[in-house]
Amino acid sequence: MKNIKPFSCTKSRTWMTASVLAALVAGCGGGDGDGGSSTSGTLGVSLTDAPACGFDEVNVTVTKVRVHQSSSAGENDGGWTDITLSPAKKINLLDLNNGVLMPLGETPLAAGHYSQLRLVLDPNTSNGLVNSVVPTGGVETALVTPSAVQSGIKLVNEFDVASGQRVDLLMDFDACKSIVKRGNGVYALKPVIRVVPFVLNGINGFVDTAMLSSGVMVTAQQNGVIVQTTAPNTTTGEFFLARLPAGSYDVVLTANGRSTAVIAGVLVATETSVVPVSNTVTRITMPVSTTGTVSGTAVLNPVSTTELAYVAAKQTFGSAPTVTVKTVVADELNGGAYSLSLPTGEPLLGQFGTGILPIALPMQLGMAGQYSVAASATGYQTQSFTKNISVANATQDFVLVP
Repeated sequence: MKNIKPFSCTKSRTWMTASVLAALVAGCGGGDGDGGSSTSGTLGVSLTDAPACGFDEVNVTVTKVRVHQSSSAGENDGGWTDITLSPAKKINLLDLNNGVLMPLGETPLAAGHYSQLRLVLDPNTSNGLVNSVVPTGGVETALVTPSAVQSGIKLVNEFDVASGQRVDLLMDFDACKSIVKRGNGVYALKPVIRVVPFVLNGINGFVDTAMLSSGVMVTAQQNGVIVQTTAPNTTTGEFFLARLPAGSYDVVLTANGRSTAVIAGVLVATETSVVPVSNTVTRITMPVSTTGTVSGTAVLNPVSTTELAYVAAKQTFGSAPTVTVKTVVADELNGGAYSLSLPTGEPLLGQFGTGILPIALPMQLGMAGQYSVAASATGYQTQSFTKNISVANATQDFVLVP
């Protein structure tokens, strides 16, 4: 799929098979072990990311990765094995888009069953920029981090290490969902991280380079739930929705001032399948569209100190699955205010079918500006209302209850 470029222990900018990358990462070191023994294996850990919405940079500074056999072990309990980064590494998560990996190191690990990972971030220092964001077109701003980052962001993930064998784990740090905008220009970190398969697979394609200045985003969805997100390469227009569980996906492409495009039923047959939906000859393009908004407030009753309200605009294509066009987090420090900017033009829908390119994307007449707007939060009942913004902007307030 790609020409293999030289590997760097500080940053990999190529999409590689797990076997090639594992062999290369092994030379980067970084563990706390003694080189292993006949009763130990090796654990390697890397970091990747989906793109962040509305930011030029999202920076976190990693100090170590911790692993334990018990999912309930506390930070001061015995039995931890650490991969320590010395010095701590400041990482712009947006450099890790489209399947790019950042090796965090490796360590010998006693053979056995493990249930907990922790990603430990450096606490903000006096300059406040150890963890930071750069809003699109703005300046670097401190990222407020919860105290838990100093003890480690807890990830419960079970895996086995066999004697003499290597295990590679990949942490997917979703910057888009992890950054919450507060009032007065304050940004806070609410980490959303999952452990994903290390083996490379997924869906790739190309968009028209004329759209690259329009903030194109590409998602893989199942029944309107976003499974993976990426943004095209800013020069070539290539995108890669990496590391997807085997299954059928709807690929949704959105861009500012453009109609939405959907390719339904893209089959990723195995955990090693790479499925093209377009190429350099059959690039995907979306027509220019006017834009409308749905805005209002979304609040939780009772108020929660841990959960946030999310508001999503969705569209349903007849018998085809519902897809999510855009999601935002309600600003809890500004009365739960939210605003969704959405295309009013007819969306495009194509069927993957046999996968023969190009895939036709006809306009869906009668769907201009038609959306279902839903608010949700963990532990609260989802509410949904139908809105038509083809003629005028719409408002909708939500009060979510358990």
